[in-house]
Amino acid sequence: MFEHRPVRPERRPVDERDSLLANRADWDRYADEYQATHGEFLGDDGFLWGPEGVREDHVGALGDVTGKDVLELGCGAGQCSRWVLARGGRPVGLDVSMRQLQHSRRIDLEHDVRVPVVCAGAAAIPFADDAFDVVFSAFGALQFIADADALVGEMARVTRAGGRLAFSVTHPTRWMFQDDPGEGGLLANQSYWDRTPYVEVDDETGETSYVEHHRTLGDWVRALSTHGYRIVDLVEPEWPADHDRVWGGWSRTRGRLTPGTALYVADLAQ
Repeated sequence: MFEHRPVRPERRPVDERDSLLANRADWDRYADEYQATHGEFLGDDGFLWGPEGVREDHVGALGDVTGKDVLELGCGAGQCSRWVLARGGRPVGLDVSMRQLQHSRRIDLEHDVRVPVVCAGAAAIPFADDAFDVVFSAFGALQFIADADALVGEMARVTRAGGRLAFSVTHPTRWMFQDDPGEGGLLANQSYWDRTPYVEVDDETGETSYVEHHRTLGDWVRALSTHGYRIVDLVEPEWPADHDRVWGGWSRTRGRLTPGTALYVADLAQ
């Protein structure tokens, strides 16, 4: 039985430190439910880019990972990193939630494999310069970081020249709509250009319990360009006709009309 504490939503500024503290605690609370609810759909060594169920086997955003050093930001239970390992890559997972990483260790033991993981936030990646050939995040850490430009700079710092970056986030246009998987989620009633973070406050304690940051398509393009990336693809997955899974605010009702995921693929300059 999973306990859901009452929260109230707000839109207000939140800095990097408070975002980290709130989201670390939130994911530690939510990890068991998340893995119980979505683990089978994700697969122990599966690689989904988003709730639409589009997989890396189909998209090929990372390219050939054989023999490459690969960093996953917001790795959760390591499903995507385990996919990289099975294809000859050398993955390392990073996640802010120790409880999520405990699930990663559990799955490793069940399959007699080992994906190295680090408990840390993506705003200050604890690795040396030029450490990785590929950096990616599949609906992972990026939406929870306050400073997107600094984040892209950090990802560029740890990536070798000519390396690949791929990340999926909630499609920025979704911020115009209520987070409702039904018909109510098709009514645009918020400004696309309002970058004020979405915040949830614990009704019992008054503490910030969750923070998500919004960037427009242009914000991501400018940040990538500033730090030497060349965008090679922007994938906006269509909702599959035979897919009826509801995942939070993602559903067939919304997905057949408006994109829910944006997947950016970019290469760092040589």
